[in-house]
Amino acid sequence: MPTPSARLRALRDQLVRDQLHGFVVPLTDEHMSEYVGDYAQRLAWLTGFEGSAGTAVVLADEAAIFTDGRYTIQVREQVSHADWSFVSVPESNVAAWLGAHTSAGMRVGYDPWLHTRGWVEEARAALAAIGAELVAVERNPIDSIWADRPAPSPAPLAVHPERLAGRGAAAKRADVADWLAAAGADATVITALDSIAWLLNLRGTDVARTPVALAYAVAHGDGTADLYVAPEKMTAAVAEHLGNAVRVHDRAAFAASLDSLAGKRVAIDPALAVAAIADRVERAGGTVLPLRDPTVLPRATKNPTEVTGHRAASLRDGAALTRFLRWVADAAPRGGVTELSAAERLLAFRAEGGLLRDQSFDAISATGPHGAIPHYRVTPESSLPIELGQLYLIDSGGQYEDGTTDVTRVVPIGAPSDEMRDRFTRVLKGHIALATATFPHGTNGGQLDSLARRPLWDAGLDYAHGTGHGVGSYLSVHEGPARIAKPSYPGGGPAEPLLPGMILSNEPGYYKAGAYGIRVENLLLVVERELADGDSPMLGFETLTLAPIDRDLIEPALLTDAELTWINAYHHRVAATLAPVLGGDDAAWLEARCMRITR
Repeated sequence: MPTPSARLRALRDQLVRDQLHGFVVPLTDEHMSEYVGDYAQRLAWLTGFEGSAGTAVVLADEAAIFTDGRYTIQVREQVSHADWSFVSVPESNVAAWLGAHTSAGMRVGYDPWLHTRGWVEEARAALAAIGAELVAVERNPIDSIWADRPAPSPAPLAVHPERLAGRGAAAKRADVADWLAAAGADATVITALDSIAWLLNLRGTDVARTPVALAYAVAHGDGTADLYVAPEKMTAAVAEHLGNAVRVHDRAAFAASLDSLAGKRVAIDPALAVAAIADRVERAGGTVLPLRDPTVLPRATKNPTEVTGHRAASLRDGAALTRFLRWVADAAPRGGVTELSAAERLLAFRAEGGLLRDQSFDAISATGPHGAIPHYRVTPESSLPIELGQLYLIDSGGQYEDGTTDVTRVVPIGAPSDEMRDRFTRVLKGHIALATATFPHGTNGGQLDSLARRPLWDAGLDYAHGTGHGVGSYLSVHEGPARIAKPSYPGGGPAEPLLPGMILSNEPGYYKAGAYGIRVENLLLVVERELADGDSPMLGFETLTLAPIDRDLIEPALLTDAELTWINAYHHRVAATLAPVLGGDDAAWLEARCMRITR
């Protein structure tokens, strides 16, 4: 089945054999991960869509793919218009669509290892309202027809040392035990891969761009834990690190092991755990407590060791990016540079230091019209030459053992137009407004989101994605629970107060379809602020990312005095910090690009 159209036909044939009238295909794995291993890329295999968020629904006579505003253009470029209809979320969702496109008596299948209970309840109610049925399948029908489906990664686990983690795994397990006692629970099932990695101070290479291993964990009230992982992943060093308090089992035994929780009160995160887990615990006679994963907030609020590590990672990453920006500004106008070759060159600059473990995501190397696709992914087939008159956008990051980075810069190839300068400066104004915000304890990211949008709103402009996401410590580049976003936008959701130690991105943007894209992204650390005349302590941000912002795209007349002061102070810090590391011609170029901007 070499084409997505053939795969869609094969899936429909399989559904007939399975006595189903439809099936739902999410882009996730059994850990509800955003980025998934090759073995779990069912949506991409079926449709050709390569974004990081989406869902498909296949019925006998129609099929729909659901994506958010980040992928409006991309999904239409990658997925057949003849086979699929395109549905935008949050304007609609899968449950509502099913209720409108199915009829009484229809049986729609879902894989209970790929959906949360909340999703199942919503979809089941929508179908029941019209007399249709949501059916849990024992075997995913895509797996039945995907003949060359990759096997899960066999890569070994690795210890994340306490000198980088800042706290030992035993201390973290003890904290979870205290949390269980306070919650009146006996155990908690940890399913999110980054939570398991953080709790046990382990890392892996099972998921591209995210240093985690495929595993499950159950933490108990006595401070012990059970780890379920493929036996070939264990090493002597990992076994010694885990000690006797962590019992190790085959990952294949996890589902059956849930029966041993009979009679116990078990905390399971309803947002991170798939429906099959809670269902199995209840069938065994356990009581499910729908409580948040107790590692989520401690993982998001970085300790001093993790903050120090991130600063070190930001410095070396900024030096590599600066070298790249100098190279692309010189080489691209002369021709011969493509989106793909530029991304490869940036990766080489990052790798030269010898400390890079991986990219934190596939670099968004986008020129001209591709820049208007917020999550564009360059391939050999899609790669465009970077040409004069275009804006080149590069959004990228690195995974280092001491920190995870994420940064976006835009480079004009030749002289930018007045419109490009206007739009870029408005994006920069929004970036500065967020970076300089002071706010009281209890403030959530949704309350700050409009600060970054107002300069665009003033001109009747906006962008269809969140302004900021959390970032892990040598973990996922997209980390919850805090976000800076409209509740209805990707990255929105429940209002999570910002806490000191959280690291979030600051990335407002502007996208002109078919022409160019703009985004200015730095990472921010939430810090305490004390104002001399204030009544109470406040919070604010420290900018962590170090890299020049292209001065040729800035229209000084649009900046206030305070904004000019910010950009000049930022560039002074970038030059003072990076120039001694770079040296030579790279340092001289950086200092020239960081010269004071005046009106």
